[in-house]
Amino acid sequence: MLHLVTDRLESRWSVERVIADAAAAGVDAIQVREKGQPADVVWQTAQAALRAVRGCDPEPMVLINDRIDVAMAVGASGVHLGGRSLGAALTRRLLPREMGWVIGVSVHSVEEARDAAAAGVDYVTFGQVVGYAGNTPGVDRLAAVVEAVSLPVLAIGGITPENVCTVLETGCAGIAVIRALSAVDSPRVEVLRFREAMARSSIRPRRPLSAVGASIRQNSRNSNNICNSEMGDVE
Repeated sequence: MLHLVTDRLESRWSVERVIADAAAAGVDAIQVREKGQPADVVWQTAQAALRAVRGCDPEPMVLINDRIDVAMAVGASGVHLGGRSLGAALTRRLLPREMGWVIGVSVHSVEEARDAAAAGVDYVTFGQVVGYAGNTPGVDRLAAVVEAVSLPVLAIGGITPENVCTVLETGCAGIAVIRALSAVDSPRVEVLRFREAMARSSIRPRRPLSAVGASIRQNSRNSNNICNSEMGDVE
């Protein structure tokens, strides 16, 4: 799985362009991450993401970082929670799995990953995997998280087409990237480079996330249609 995480401050292009190019090139999920932005900006970006994925085959998941209210309002596939977000267990009660909601959580240790699993989330994202010297959990710690929980684990942090195969050797479910798709000359070209590099890996994910996403996409479309219909009645 290739998961785009947006970041307005890190992006070389408009967030909307990065989303549109990445969706057209074949990312599996788009996480709308608008830290510090007001609700209307998050809403607008989420709507842009939903428009961008419409008609893609398969249709990428659209997840909203932190803002459960916006995710529910636009009919997104789900939410991704960080350290300061509403707790995972409470979020699970608000967004039940049987209604098709996907919940992901950022973790930085085996213990945090186990806590997230106990709270009933659908996947975790672990990082920083590659990068900052002296402050890098690394591939070995990623492998420990993959081994410790019965959840799909995505890797994040410093991942490029050149090192992605090393990351995938852990059996993780895929990767999440920010600058690698937003701070580049062509997000579309970089998606294709990642796809080609990932296809060369002979290691299959221990617990794929795609199976979760496949069951969500129809719900996301239906929820969005209901939401848009209701919004159309508002003067």
